[in-house]
Amino acid sequence: MVESYAIDSIDRSEVLRYMGYAGQSMTPELEGRIDASMECCLSIGVPRGVWRIFDVDGRSAKEDGTPFVRLAGTSLELLGASMQKHMDGAVAVGVMAVTVGMGVERELRRLSLTDRVGQVVFDAAATTLVERTADACEASIVAAGHERGLFANFRFSPGYGDMPMTTQTVLLQTLDAQRQLGITLTDTMLMVPTKSVTAVVGLFETIQPSTHATCAGCPCFDFCIIRPTGHTCRG
Repeated sequence: MVESYAIDSIDRSEVLRYMGYAGQSMTPELEGRIDASMECCLSIGVPRGVWRIFDVDGRSAKEDGTPFVRLAGTSLELLGASMQKHMDGAVAVGVMAVTVGMGVERELRRLSLTDRVGQVVFDAAATTLVERTADACEASIVAAGHERGLFANFRFSPGYGDMPMTTQTVLLQTLDAQRQLGITLTDTMLMVPTKSVTAVVGLFETIQPSTHATCAGCPCFDFCIIRPTGHTCRG
């Protein structure tokens, strides 16, 4: 399913975190540049995502002993001990890709040539925006799992743990992400637009330890489809 997300704000503290801020004093000029970069990012970003849910079709291991989780109806294999642990007991998996579009990419390239400080600030704002977009997409997967009586853990991206970056190729093909979102891959497995995220979310028949005990603090809070109905993803 392809979705567009209406995101009208990003967390300034998250932007500062991506900038490496640790309580240093900031000049009024830098403060203003941060605010301007956030506004610019929100104005030119086009947050969109595509996701699908696949049943788990078994677990096995490669000849070298690398474990993997197989998904029904696709050639996508979730390789590695990290995936084996993350998907332990999962009956289905949500597969997702999101991006904030080429407008953000072009601005990052322009700043890299004209304003290196501005590039750092805008990059932090763009990273915050794409992570917020991923939160919105994850919320859709959690809601779809809820409709099936399933409980989600949290999103896990290629490159985390020992899940190989080469997973990107088949994952993006599985979602038809190039046609749906315009996401392509470089020879080094980096996505273009660079402010894009891929991930998988496990869906289980029982509540997981990683499931938020309350809605407060949940990254999907602002995009939750379940909460307005008077229910939660915990049942």
